[in-house]
Amino acid sequence: MPRIAGVDIPGRKRVKIALTYVYGIGRSRAMDILERAGITPDSIADELSDDQLAKIRSVIDSSYPVEGNLRREVSMNIKRLIDLGTYRGLRHKKNLPVRGQRTKTNSRTRKGPRKTVAGKKKAPTSK
Repeated sequence: MPRIAGVDIPGRKRVKIALTYVYGIGRSRAMDILERAGITPDSIADELSDDQLAKIRSVIDSSYPVEGNLRREVSMNIKRLIDLGTYRGLRHKKNLPVRGQRTKTNSRTRKGPRKTVAGKKKAPTSK
């Protein structure tokens, strides 16, 4: 099981898929990394030599923020928005959708389970 950027990538998968297990690397970025390192995307991760793994590591280290650095960068960006008091920062702070989605009926993932609000009781009507 090869280790890249502090993550054990699955050895029995193709390299282009195995690289996506690293936070910050998707399919297109994985293909770009493999192209720059000169490795065929369809090779199996366990079959890579130490030289090939070193090439992949060097390309990732020199070009892309991944894992801890990327997580820190994203959280600092969110913190900056909150500190500035921007609309997006307020939405982050209130744990509501940030990018303009509707919230009346959807956004249960972001808002959490429904909180029932008790309605007013009707006064009994007399005839």
